[in-house]
Amino acid sequence: MWRRYLSSSSSRNGVQGAVEKKWDAVIVGGGHNGLTAAAYLARSGLSVAVLERRHLIGGAAVTEELIPGFRFSRCSYLQSLLRPSIIRELELGRHGLTMLKRIPSSFTPCADGRYLLLGPDSELNHSEISKFSKKDADAYPRYENQLLKFCNFMDLLLDSPTPESLHGDRSSFTERMKDKLQKSAFWSRCLGKAMSMGQKDMVDFMDLLLSPSSKVLNNWFEVGDVLKATLATDAVIGSMASVHTPGSGYVLLHHVMGETDGHRGVWSYVEGGMGSVSSAISNAAKEAGAHIITNAEVAQLMINEDSETVNGVLLKDGTLVHSSTVLSNATPHHTFTELVPQNVLPEDFQLTIRNLDYNSGTTKINLAVDRLPQFKCCNPCGSEAGPEHMGTIHIGAESMEEIDAACKDALNGLSSRRPVIEMTIPSSLDKTISPPGKHVINLFVQYTPYSPSEGSWGDSKYRELFANRCFSLIDEYAPGFSSSIIGYDMLTPPDLEREFGLTGGNIFHGAMGLDSLFLMRPVKGWSDYRTPVRGLYLCGSGAHPGGGVMGASCRNAAHVVLHDIKSNSSTA
Repeated sequence: MWRRYLSSSSSRNGVQGAVEKKWDAVIVGGGHNGLTAAAYLARSGLSVAVLERRHLIGGAAVTEELIPGFRFSRCSYLQSLLRPSIIRELELGRHGLTMLKRIPSSFTPCADGRYLLLGPDSELNHSEISKFSKKDADAYPRYENQLLKFCNFMDLLLDSPTPESLHGDRSSFTERMKDKLQKSAFWSRCLGKAMSMGQKDMVDFMDLLLSPSSKVLNNWFEVGDVLKATLATDAVIGSMASVHTPGSGYVLLHHVMGETDGHRGVWSYVEGGMGSVSSAISNAAKEAGAHIITNAEVAQLMINEDSETVNGVLLKDGTLVHSSTVLSNATPHHTFTELVPQNVLPEDFQLTIRNLDYNSGTTKINLAVDRLPQFKCCNPCGSEAGPEHMGTIHIGAESMEEIDAACKDALNGLSSRRPVIEMTIPSSLDKTISPPGKHVINLFVQYTPYSPSEGSWGDSKYRELFANRCFSLIDEYAPGFSSSIIGYDMLTPPDLEREFGLTGGNIFHGAMGLDSLFLMRPVKGWSDYRTPVRGLYLCGSGAHPGGGVMGASCRNAAHVVLHDIKSNSSTA
């Protein structure tokens, strides 16, 4: 008979006085979503165990010191999308979350010596864009205001479970009637939001959702190639999509969807790196009574074959952890093709899961440097960070056509010959992550296919060749950058998959196209966090509303779990 030995310690190694216990809920994966779900469930009085495969919590929201003295936000690197309700309800500020606003938020250097700075200051934006086009400068605040209107509509969708149909025999007559009332209330709220926007704005909203980002931006701005390219990177980040891909306009909303301290569209660094987000959520969960165990890799879900219900998980070392409720923070592919035993899931469900799009063109490079880059289009700033160092620095794409060309390379199996790079220097504001006078630099690079046709990411020479391609491109705008590098860590799509469990290296746990959102995420008929296995729920980015350090999917999933537990106890 399998036995389980766990305690409230943060690690399974050296645990003393362990007791055998059946948990009310077990969460697979200690990323920010799993930790958030744990916090909400524990605050509701459930006994909760979080099982994390790696030696530290956080998933892709981690801080790691890979080079002595330099602490990298190894995967995710910016904060804005984390839902304000989570920050408020879990009191994350009290638990150590400190956000550092980036003002200005964006810098795009040009080969001809010009540059574009953007941020929350409307006067700065108008002045900067006017250097390229007075007409575009006048249009820009109207563009942002329209996106803000759309985001107000999106808030309702992000913070609510989807109005999914109930699953067959899983509900009583009373439950079905309650469900109909809840759906009616949801759609009524949506209708109210739509009516407050008006027909013209709703048509514009649909146009944004369905159109390529290039069309949206071309309709707004006439002259500014640099402005359009800067904004277009929001639409393709983390995907294998081009600016000309239909539906890519939706992701433009990320430009203003998030917020920092109540200020819409303001992105921030997190003091101590992105691991501080996970640490704050973990502190909230542990305060509520959750148990978080690292070095605990789940090998398989334990399913009662007679009732097709979950009854726990089997760890890789043979330990059995008992629970009748399991939430998976892993990708849908990993959950359903690797953790769920064979012949448990319906064939049509399995087929749909296997056909989900996990293409990724993303590589993350984390660097330690001995000085700030000096951009030749700006006045030398010496050792002090200037406004050009504060926000996201857009390298290698001064027009949307350059972004498209980089994407086409990857679609043809080639790592982009001229990569699209988003550079950030968090140490320009956060003095806790690097030695004095030295800096941490993040490069978010596109496009890099999972299996390039001209080489292999397993080949150190090929990896070095691509890294140097990126560094040389930065040298074009900031001469001498390459010589400032002390060391670096590079995560290609296969690395992201192996290290962090991101299937295909996709940072969103699956594509964010319109065919993979809302009622269709992860698949049609199962968008409400429940699964064909009773007691098994999805709580990660592969569930509605999708990826990013947002936390919405796990908060929604926790509410669904609590609803189901209450319903089951009332009918028992």
